Amino acid sequence: MENVESTDGIFCKLFLILRFESLKDLDQSFEKLGSKLTVFRGNPKEIFEMLFSSKKVKNLFYEKDTEPYAKTRDKIVSDLCSKNNIQIHSFLGHTLYDPEDIIKNNGGKAPLQYSKLQTIIKKLPKIQECVRDPSKSEIIPFKDIDGLLKLIKYKGDITIPCINELNHKNENNYEKPTALIKGGETEALKIMKEYLKDKKKAANFEKPKTSPVAFNPVSTTTLSPFLKFGCLSVRKFYFELNNILKEIPNHSQPPCSLLGQLYWREFFYCASVGVPNFNKMEGNPICKQIDWLLNNPNDEDEKGKKYLNAWSEGMTGYPWIDAIMKQLRQEGWIHHLARHCVACFLTRGDLYVNWERGMEVFEELLLDADYALNAGNWLWLSGTSSFFSAYFRMYSPVAFPKKYDPDGKYVRKYLPVLKDMPKEFIYEPWKAPKSVQEKVGCVIGIDYPERIVDHDVKNNFYLNLGN
Repeated sequence: MENVESTDGIFCKLFLILRFESLKDLDQSFEKLGSKLTVFRGNPKEIFEMLFSSKKVKNLFYEKDTEPYAKTRDKIVSDLCSKNNIQIHSFLGHTLYDPEDIIKNNGGKAPLQYSKLQTIIKKLPKIQECVRDPSKSEIIPFKDIDGLLKLIKYKGDITIPCINELNHKNENNYEKPTALIKGGETEALKIMKEYLKDKKKAANFEKPKTSPVAFNPVSTTTLSPFLKFGCLSVRKFYFELNNILKEIPNHSQPPCSLLGQLYWREFFYCASVGVPNFNKMEGNPICKQIDWLLNNPNDEDEKGKKYLNAWSEGMTGYPWIDAIMKQLRQEGWIHHLARHCVACFLTRGDLYVNWERGMEVFEELLLDADYALNAGNWLWLSGTSSFFSAYFRMYSPVAFPKKYDPDGKYVRKYLPVLKDMPKEFIYEPWKAPKSVQEKVGCVIGIDYPERIVDHDVKNNFYLNLGN
């Protein structure tokens, strides 16, 4: 069932395409088994009331969802089922462990240290194997669904929503995407198998050693959007990876390994379930209360608005920061270290804007935007959560990228206005003599913005080692 009206978040172009492709892929899988994906449009309570009125529905099966909106929605539907004597069957599928079980085994509180999470999950039952693919005899034939629709006299559309419908825009006004991302389980399994084909690489993966400036190909799995949308089962990935680790005993270990990344995912999901107001500063018991700029998004704070807009549009005057934000807008994805850098820059590093505003931009633009992971990482990187205390550790927008890309190839790709800038000025173009700026066609203040702040002045009281 598709509730277009009340879906949380703002969908960017790439997000919509991934979602649309995922629905098409699922529909094609149903068709091979003689059925069809049926999508109802409307409020969940109203749709289920209509379906239950047929007196034909005896059971409702659904996957547990831990996000606030989903929990409220599921409670409403659950109460409706009880009222109509309909059996509910809910299943865990989006995480390896049930966050509630972890919280229960930690005395009723979410573990806020990674090591504590590891200790707890060792005591929990083994992760369940993936369910097998259903057979044709186990799938409801489309003729039965069609009969149900006639019984309840449903006249609405049951086809897969088109992209412009999901975006609430007229198709003629819909912007063309800046990149094409194919969604669905078929594509997810293809990418996973291709990555895991190099078993040694997968077994020895260490996230901090991957490069934030690598492109074509990137240095990580790129599976996060597929995990977010459920196109790829996290358990499927877990068991495929563990089969490899059994073959290569001397492999990397959590928290930096691929397995460790899955546990980080569990960590943030668990925290999001156990911590009230997890995606907010106010009312969040594990978040420091700080007088940031734009604590209220409706504040008439011209300085804060100027900073946030420059940052989100990639116009801060710092090429490393701006290139990252341009990639995010063009492709819907950036490397985790790139996320660290722009998040630090917006918050404690340079602009001192409330981390919630950055979280909202990421929610809009990231293909893998996920309530738990997005909020958790912004809490972490702003240095305001109880599970991260090294607030003094800064990411220099000049020294940090030089370690990975001294020639500035990444910046030249995403900021073509700087493509001819000599490498000694690629991260600090304001230091280039005026004659050099004019020669390469990039005059600071005209072709490329002046720095919005002076990072060295902002951080002269911190020990800044460029990492």
